Amino acid sequence: MYYFLCVLAGVDIIMATSVAPKMLSVFWSGNGTIGFTACFTQMYIVHTATAMESGLLLAMAFDRYVAICKPLHYNTILTPQKILGINAAIVLRAAIALIPLSWMVSSLPYCGSHMIPHSYCEHMAVAKLACADYMPSSLYSLIGSSVVVGIDVTFITASYILILQAVFSLSSQKARHKALSTCGSHVGVMALYYLPGLISVYVDWIGKDMVPMHTQVLLADLYLVIPPTLNPIIYGLRTKRIWDRLRNPLVTSFPGHHFVNPQKDSRSKQVFVMGNRSTEGV
Repeated sequence: MYYFLCVLAGVDIIMATSVAPKMLSVFWSGNGTIGFTACFTQMYIVHTATAMESGLLLAMAFDRYVAICKPLHYNTILTPQKILGINAAIVLRAAIALIPLSWMVSSLPYCGSHMIPHSYCEHMAVAKLACADYMPSSLYSLIGSSVVVGIDVTFITASYILILQAVFSLSSQKARHKALSTCGSHVGVMALYYLPGLISVYVDWIGKDMVPMHTQVLLADLYLVIPPTLNPIIYGLRTKRIWDRLRNPLVTSFPGHHFVNPQKDSRSKQVFVMGNRSTEGV
């Protein structure tokens, strides 16, 4: 679990730092210019990180399944070598899947307006500025995200069905509560991640005329900013050893504290401009 949490934290840091500085610059100073190459680099990093996070949520669901349904075989099933292989597969799947999309969008001609009505280089917002047909990249994005998320959510759902069957077959109320509590934070993180992301993708595809632009921008921002912000809080508060490691330095910083020994704890030249379309026709 800690290996997966470590990789998840790294992905969250990459996802947040790829968009937050420029996003804050847009909101605070109005400086939304970004280089042509930097824009497509940001797009690739953002979408790769989101695909990696989806894969990590699947891996963590499998980890919870093994821990609850096959606890005696946990150390033999999830060895460090297998965990390393799972993480490598997640990274490779995301990195390879996004290369065609990035190539299709970056190869389009951009001869008109360069004003992106988003606070970062979101794929569809950039593709719609092209002077050529952007439908192939749009279709690839829709099908690709649906397949990746569909596969991940299907296996996550299957894992939790098996987990719930095992939990409710326990005779001990305390053990049942502990097992459900262990999975509660994971389910919360999945809801925060998948719902805004899926709504954003499908609104861009089929509901763009029904949903106001500012709502589309908000949805696109939410699934990039909220999960990286809340993941450390949710997993930190729900994981006793992480909480203890944070609590001990805080406790020892106050006068008259009682020291808790952690050793005794048993556990290019072109630019795009991001923001609202101005009346000056930039």
